Amino acid sequence: MKLRGKLHTAAIIMLLVMRFLSVSSIRCQVTEYLIAERCCSLCPAGTCVKTDCSHESRVSSCQLCPNETFMDRPTGKRICSPCSSCAAGSGLKVKKPCSRSSDTVCEALEGFFCLELTGSGCSAAQKHKSCKPGQYISTTGSSSSDAECSDCSSGTFSNGSSTS
Repeated sequence: MKLRGKLHTAAIIMLLVMRFLSVSSIRCQVTEYLIAERCCSLCPAGTCVKTDCSHESRVSSCQLCPNETFMDRPTGKRICSPCSSCAAGSGLKVKKPCSRSSDTVCEALEGFFCLELTGSGCSAAQKHKSCKPGQYISTTGSSSSDAECSDCSSGTFSNGSSTS
């Protein structure tokens, strides 16, 4: 009798495991996302999901990303990502403004160089170093590199802002 009860319990556990595995084995196409045991079509870049598809149709209802947000790839998300800011206080300026399908691209302000490159832009910048009196600017700073200073040779001088 005890063996029969154990077999019955094992059978129930096996059925539950099989049920769980069959639900989690739903595979959607690369152009779809999984929601509530069904595959729905992804919304195109520049939009997000307004309403998931129904059991009758695999087509999701999509809506444009609101201002100051973007979605740069097809998605099954309901919320677009917020646009990045190129705050002047951080040494950055806008190279390419945010659109519904791409994030803001920032670049270094004049007199700054990029510390952190991100794709075609910059996410952090730093002011070019200043040379001290008795030094000259041996390499002018650019948007991608810092300035370099060298000591003046004997019998010459600089206030630190000269390039020779």
